[in-house]
Amino acid sequence: MLLDDGSSTSEYPPQAPRRWPKRLLVGGIVTLVLAAIAAFAVSAFALSGASIEADGSSLGKVSTDTFGGEVSNVTATAVKSGKDVPVAMKGDLIVPTTPLHPGEQVKVEVTVKRPSTIGFLAGSEKKLTTTATAPVAKPETEWISVKNGKDPYVHFDHPVSQVSYGQPGELKHRHFDPPRDSFSLGPQPAAGQMIVAGAPWEKSMEHVGKFKSVTWFPATGKPTIAANPIAGSTISASTPIELTFSKKVKKIFGSEKPTLSPEVKGKWSQPDPHTLRFVPAGFGAPLATDLKVELPEEVEVVQSDGSVENASEVKWEVPAGSQTRLTQMLAELGYLPWKFTGEEVAKTPEAQVAAATTEAPKGHFNPRWGNMPSGLKALWKPGEEGNVLIEGALMSFEEREGLEVDGVAGPVVWEALMKAVIAGNVKPEKGAANGYTYVWVNESSPETVNAWHNGKMIVSDAPANTGIPGAETELGTHNVYLRYEETTMSGENPDGSHYSDPGIMWVSYFYGGDALHAFDRASYGSPQSLGCVEMPLEEAGEIWPYTPIGTPVTVNPA
Repeated sequence: MLLDDGSSTSEYPPQAPRRWPKRLLVGGIVTLVLAAIAAFAVSAFALSGASIEADGSSLGKVSTDTFGGEVSNVTATAVKSGKDVPVAMKGDLIVPTTPLHPGEQVKVEVTVKRPSTIGFLAGSEKKLTTTATAPVAKPETEWISVKNGKDPYVHFDHPVSQVSYGQPGELKHRHFDPPRDSFSLGPQPAAGQMIVAGAPWEKSMEHVGKFKSVTWFPATGKPTIAANPIAGSTISASTPIELTFSKKVKKIFGSEKPTLSPEVKGKWSQPDPHTLRFVPAGFGAPLATDLKVELPEEVEVVQSDGSVENASEVKWEVPAGSQTRLTQMLAELGYLPWKFTGEEVAKTPEAQVAAATTEAPKGHFNPRWGNMPSGLKALWKPGEEGNVLIEGALMSFEEREGLEVDGVAGPVVWEALMKAVIAGNVKPEKGAANGYTYVWVNESSPETVNAWHNGKMIVSDAPANTGIPGAETELGTHNVYLRYEETTMSGENPDGSHYSDPGIMWVSYFYGGDALHAFDRASYGSPQSLGCVEMPLEEAGEIWPYTPIGTPVTVNPA
């Protein structure tokens, strides 16, 4: 059907063009934007990571992704002590700013700050932690075989940037860039021993490690020993002894073992097939003696100058303790007229040996009595070698301990003294033979003898006779070394004739044939004897009980 305007009824009424709803269009755009943002967020989040990777040249290497951010803070703490360890970032590396010790463990904490664009999604910060260990480098072997004319080389199990080597107190230091795993000790004797330490890092980051002894031997094929301490050197009583052999010990000696002379308490061990080690116990090696290891057979022994000598023993010198400590112990035990007050030493062998051989305790001496004779005071020289009062005190101690009486602090005496200090065996003070006595003789006319004991005068200005010309009494101070209640005295007169006088009473020898004793004379107070100090029987009998072995006797000139 056609309408008046000629159009068909099938198209009537006319249709408008189809359009998208506005809300749908906006929604689509928003969806696309959100999808893009989400995709960006997912991508950015995926690229916002950070981590600490192990790094052999530092405490760690910090790695961050594109949106990972930057390190804002780094701290470190020593695992063992809990103390802070100063560190800094050097590029992406975490480095200590004060040297660490090899093997030291450090806990590291790093704070990474992310960009604000991603921070609201992944978090503004990320915490990273790790535990790092300062590297360790050690010599691969402690014994080196060196061909004739070649320098000994030390090889490490890890490349080192710095080394220290030499003898204690005389170390050399070298630095390597780049690090190396071996270095030369330079021209050296045919055989010898040094201590060596190394560190993989530079000295600003790490100390060198523990020192190890390395020993080199001539590559002759003959069995050689290098001792530590070196053969012929001076050692302390408690010094461990280590013998390093160029060949395996069993191959050289079989089932036989070295022995120590004199015998020392302690324990032998074999740390490795090439080494024997002895660790002293108790009082250790005797003081004031030569210590030696006797070997089952003759070998080459490295000497202190680096040469080698064929020998069947290795020797060292163990010095005596200090004179200061000797004086302190004798005073503490009551063998001197002075007492010692000061730092206490533990009542153990190890502590007593250390006090005798390293550093004597600090303190001071005070007189035991307030009225000591001036002559006795003048003799007091603590710490002086060869002091007559120390000699006399040692003689008294030796006599009481049943030892050889010579007034010398030898190996046996030192150990006996230390044992007495530990046990508290103080010399008794009561009784004529105990405490302390001082005798002095005046040759001024009239000649007299005096005896002082424990702060009291026993005999004052008793008449006496001394030696005639040609047989003078020895002047100075000497200690009583031999005593008799009664004996026969014999000898030679100045004219060459001989004499023998039986029944001499109250005899105390103090120098050679010079003695304090009784002798019947018509008068006293002038030179009449053949060197002795003669006294009337009564006075001699009063003095004799107070003159035990070690009593100092001073003869003053006229």
